[in-house]
Amino acid sequence: MSNTALPINFKQMPKTYDELVTILPPQDIHDAYGYADAIEMVRRLVGFNLNAEQRQYVKELANFVESYEAVRFPIDESLTAPLDMLKFLLEENGMTDLDLGQLLGDPALGAEILAGRQSLNEAHAKKLAERFKVKPELFIS
Repeated sequence: MSNTALPINFKQMPKTYDELVTILPPQDIHDAYGYADAIEMVRRLVGFNLNAEQRQYVKELANFVESYEAVRFPIDESLTAPLDMLKFLLEENGMTDLDLGQLLGDPALGAEILAGRQSLNEAHAKKLAERFKVKPELFIS
């Protein structure tokens, strides 16, 4: 598939899972071309009011993208301080200090952690790991 094979706008995109699969089947990604195609397909669907079948398709395709990225672009955790990694993940996910606090169970806690006045404990690390799909050790120094 090439980007030119995709419908130009969302209104032209297929509405059913089966139709979407005919354009680009959700499957293991093995090279940069498959990765580029999957990213482009996700980009053309995300942000719109998707029906259940379109949401399922995007979810499956995104899982294959994440798997490819984890192998192809691994994060060297030894080079990143826990607080820096947390800030990066928050930014990448459009989350604020308030969102962080709410995730950890105390709205005020997010600002304290990001300012370096409060450390993350093991329970916090587990919640963050689950939310961001990473290892808890990433948040413990």
